[in-house]
Amino acid sequence: MPYVMVQIPKTPRSVPTSADVARLAGVSRATVSYVLNNTSAVRISEPTRRRVHEAARELGYVPHAAARSLRAGHSRMVLMPAPAFPVGPLYSRFIRELQSALGRLDYTVVQYGSVGLHGDEAARAWAELRPVAVLVPGSGLGPQGVTVLKRSGARVVVTVGPECVEGAHALQMDHSAVGFAAARHLYERGRRRIGVVVPAEDGLGAFSVPRLDGVRRALTGTDATVTELPLGYDEGAAARLAADWRARGLDAVFAYNDEYAMLLMSALQDVGVAVPEETAVVGADDLMLGRLLRPRLSTVHIELPSGRDLAELVDRAVRDPAAAPETRKVLGASVVHRDSS
Repeated sequence: MPYVMVQIPKTPRSVPTSADVARLAGVSRATVSYVLNNTSAVRISEPTRRRVHEAARELGYVPHAAARSLRAGHSRMVLMPAPAFPVGPLYSRFIRELQSALGRLDYTVVQYGSVGLHGDEAARAWAELRPVAVLVPGSGLGPQGVTVLKRSGARVVVTVGPECVEGAHALQMDHSAVGFAAARHLYERGRRRIGVVVPAEDGLGAFSVPRLDGVRRALTGTDATVTELPLGYDEGAAARLAADWRARGLDAVFAYNDEYAMLLMSALQDVGVAVPEETAVVGADDLMLGRLLRPRLSTVHIELPSGRDLAELVDRAVRDPAAAPETRKVLGASVVHRDSS
């Protein structure tokens, strides 16, 4: 009779628990909870903390977020909806710093892509995830959306943009200051016929419109003129604008930011418009690449809020959700004068 090989399936490894970590580390389950949840109310020695962390790593133990939320009465999730506008290096650096600072405070940062959802409708989708805090870039959220989020358990809502919303903390960024600084610089350098690039891309109006307004405000009552220059972010659009540049009679341009400034400056040079002799060029954001151009690009250096300061604001508001919302004006702007102006 032939032998039949029967393979007995291995019993799947059970999911490690905090009790397993406690046994391996030689401590109580309460100590494991205190250590892994970063509880500051109980003093745990550093050697004990190391043993607990080493045991958790060895077993592959990860705390259960839902269980921890039940014990705490709220989650540790900070929701950051993906911005509806193209983000540049400056904003990306701010977001990375913020995420790192929130992580050190034991929050989990989740970015949410709400394609096709806007304002209060998007807030209802965010609320389904039950975050403890929501950081909303740009504008569009209204008081009703803030109420929906708070009723779902969010202890704090922070808007980051030009507008304040009732019931939410606000980091108010007045981008008109960027245009104002650029225009004053160009005027003081003797320029009187100033163009202002307004990007044609969707989502940038919240920044470009205030910057254009800032230019106009800076030059009100002077002998300077302001010309609005719609521009798509592609070489063809820049070439078409540069082709009739001399016909426009402009002697300076504030190009919205460094990326548009570099695009336009290259197109101007291609058609023989000398920078800065015929046309001065100023960007914004103070990117490293602008310093490598020839001529070196003049720019508006923008001071964004510290990611650490915003993380601490979120943490304070989570601990004290009844505190009145704060509004901070957080954007600073100063011109860095280089060769292009």
